[in-house]
Amino acid sequence: MSRSLFLLTPLATALFISSSAYADDHHHGHDHGHDHSGHAHEHDAYEHSNYEHSDAENSINVSLVVEGIYHNRFSGDANSPAGFSHGHESGHDHEEEHDHSSHSHDLDNGFNLGHSEVAIEGQTAHIEGKAVVSLTEDDITLEEAFIATRTLPNGLRLQAGKFLSDIGYINSRHPHAWDFVERPLVNEYLFGEHGLLDTGLQLTWSPNSTWTLGSELFQGEGEGFSRFDEGGYEDRTSGPRVGTLFAKYRPDLGANKQLTLGTSAGMNRQYVRVDDHGHHAHTAEGDNWFAGLDARFNYDAEQPGYQGNWQLGAEYFYSERDLQEHVQHHDHFHAHDHYTEQQDGAYIDAIYGLAPRWEVGLRAEALGLTNKVMGTHPTAIVSEETSWRQSAQLTWHVRDNMFVRTQLTREDFAGHDEQWVGMVQFNATFGSHAGHNH
Repeated sequence: MSRSLFLLTPLATALFISSSAYADDHHHGHDHGHDHSGHAHEHDAYEHSNYEHSDAENSINVSLVVEGIYHNRFSGDANSPAGFSHGHESGHDHEEEHDHSSHSHDLDNGFNLGHSEVAIEGQTAHIEGKAVVSLTEDDITLEEAFIATRTLPNGLRLQAGKFLSDIGYINSRHPHAWDFVERPLVNEYLFGEHGLLDTGLQLTWSPNSTWTLGSELFQGEGEGFSRFDEGGYEDRTSGPRVGTLFAKYRPDLGANKQLTLGTSAGMNRQYVRVDDHGHHAHTAEGDNWFAGLDARFNYDAEQPGYQGNWQLGAEYFYSERDLQEHVQHHDHFHAHDHYTEQQDGAYIDAIYGLAPRWEVGLRAEALGLTNKVMGTHPTAIVSEETSWRQSAQLTWHVRDNMFVRTQLTREDFAGHDEQWVGMVQFNATFGSHAGHNH
């Protein structure tokens, strides 16, 4: 058993026992309506500039999220969607790319610790800060660490540090705030296994409760979209290398309806991918950009708990990479032609409250509706087919901040037979993070 699990088990048990009496008291007589704002990242809504902070000028809160996942792949092996394996693996050859080898974050059959985290949040009269430490079976990493202003005028907010970008809907949300066990394919394969997560600055402007406009500058040391493989022709340029823009529109539809429409775009000025074949290597080097649209509608039935509530959401992202090929022989690089890769993806999901503590959800995903990537030997743009995934989930909210989710997923990745995966997820939140807007 890993060190992470040994550390988490007694801590989680102690927190659960110490908080159980309070949770029971708080649970009874509480309206467990679906808190739609609870699914929003802290800094993607106008409410942040008018956030109801503690009256104390200085405060600090610590919280713990513990997750466990039982995973069972009924048939076949985990595979990457056609044309996207280069987004998760570096240093592989062309044959491996067309084998669509699996990536490192696939769950093992059986029990998995999942994504657990410790969050520390603090604030003073003028600034607030947060650090999120991610705990997995194999690693302990600093996932986010940033500070942000609280008192800038005219709805302005400045944030600095390492954080999840506010592009789209799902990117800024931590796993315990997802409605399905897995991150959507389009977010994972276009931006990286953790989404667009990087170190930099964010400036947002919320002139009213309807609009939020934002811009971000990142160092460009993430994965996926800002990939940089060592050993290519180009040297690493100084940062920042990634910039984003986003806008969110929330019209007033009444107290029990919430609609959010979003658009976003981003640019990375240095992308380097190296495919090493042993006796020689191909590099694809240049820049890339993306554009996306997202929409989500929430309806509150004003019944106990989740009963009768429903939400419908969708996201679409398109990305292009303008690249030049270099071929390396005996430590010498030879420049070849320019190529433009084009890829996109989308998903749509629906969640419905069956009973006060039960929800059911469906999600359909497409990756590579446009799927043109570089192939080698000979080098040319290859059109790969579209990959599909469908998921159905049933979630039991045991307590306000604890749920058990059962999910059945069908994968239809291009070039592979149909796959079926079953999962059971347990997630519990202790401490102030329970009300955190991630």
